[in-house]
Amino acid sequence: MDTIFALSSGAPPAGIGVIRVTGPSARDALLAVAGRVPEARRAMRASFRDAAGAVLDDGLALFFPAPNSVTGEDLAEFHCHGGRAVIAAVEAALAALPEFRRAEPGEFTRRAFINGRIDLAEAEGLGDLLAAETELQRRSAMAMAGGALSHKVAGWREALLGLSAQVEAALDFSDEDDVAGLPDDFAGRVASLEGELVNALAAPHAEMLREGYRVALAGPPNAGKSTLFNALVESEAAITAEIAGTTRDVLVRPVALGGIPFSFVDMAGLREPGEDRVEAIGIARAQQEIATADLILWLGPEGEGPTGAWEVDAQCDLSDHARKAAPHCVLSAVTGEGMDQLRQLLIDHARQAMPGPGAVALNQRQRHLLRSAAEALGDAAGMRDPLLVAENLRIARVSFDHLLGNTATEDVLDAVFGRFCIGK
Repeated sequence: MDTIFALSSGAPPAGIGVIRVTGPSARDALLAVAGRVPEARRAMRASFRDAAGAVLDDGLALFFPAPNSVTGEDLAEFHCHGGRAVIAAVEAALAALPEFRRAEPGEFTRRAFINGRIDLAEAEGLGDLLAAETELQRRSAMAMAGGALSHKVAGWREALLGLSAQVEAALDFSDEDDVAGLPDDFAGRVASLEGELVNALAAPHAEMLREGYRVALAGPPNAGKSTLFNALVESEAAITAEIAGTTRDVLVRPVALGGIPFSFVDMAGLREPGEDRVEAIGIARAQQEIATADLILWLGPEGEGPTGAWEVDAQCDLSDHARKAAPHCVLSAVTGEGMDQLRQLLIDHARQAMPGPGAVALNQRQRHLLRSAAEALGDAAGMRDPLLVAENLRIARVSFDHLLGNTATEDVLDAVFGRFCIGK
């Protein structure tokens, strides 16, 4: 196996640059560049040199011997000054060593997975942690990276193995014609385990946490959608004008409010399309957004919005504006009146729909596998033939193994670790 290296700190220029090395020749890297191998997990000051002996920088070197490193392999770190030229020189010295190469995206974490330091669910949590932009995302990702889902799956798998052992005993010690060898409470225990999986599947999904609670602003042309959109995202992202139909395409902007990630959507005004084909396409796209949004803010005539939409009286600063009888909120994006109230209402509403702080939030891959396990358990609970029960329990067990990466295929691993940056 090659020894790999990469810059693991922020892009230069920076105050400090951390170049990480992992693999069977990590010790050789320390000897070649730092002059000697430091005591395990103790920082050593050293002059970093290239193969010709030229000094590249003055910094710190660390060594983490296998298996007690983040990758499970020998791992070295070079802490140098964070200028582009310094980092490039140290990396060039490493690249010149035999069987050394630059790491691919996510390769350090992938090696940690291969060497049993983390499972696939924890790796996915780590990927989410690297991408976290809000406090809620950070806390959820920390829980996943720390094994919150893995521990749940391990518990389910242990219960499943106990059930499977009872089925195997029934098959081994029962007469061939006896199909009633399972305990009386067996079906109930299988159904109880299925119920735990169903409850986990009903929880808010990771995609909502990652992409943000999607709020679409809908209404006819000139209802004030783009003005409100700009006020919510605090930028002039959408063009506003008195000309009807100014907004033609869908605009999406991510924003964090109160630590909650949102995606606000501005779109074409809803009306019967005329001869303008571009506007007609915009209206069709707006209808698609309405169908997929988590919440609709309806700025049109009262009672004419989609089912479940919030009635918003959005132009209270205009004297000739038709007032709504029972709006969810009254505001003016121009003067700012009512905007704080709307933001707080959105935060409170989204917080109820989002995963709780530190809660397990399943992504699409995890939900697919957990759903497969739940369906197999549901089938097993309704069967009396031990052979059929055993097969369905096996299917559930395989789903658990796939979820944790015990039997993951290369394409799944490529998809998971391809999200990571180089150096992680």
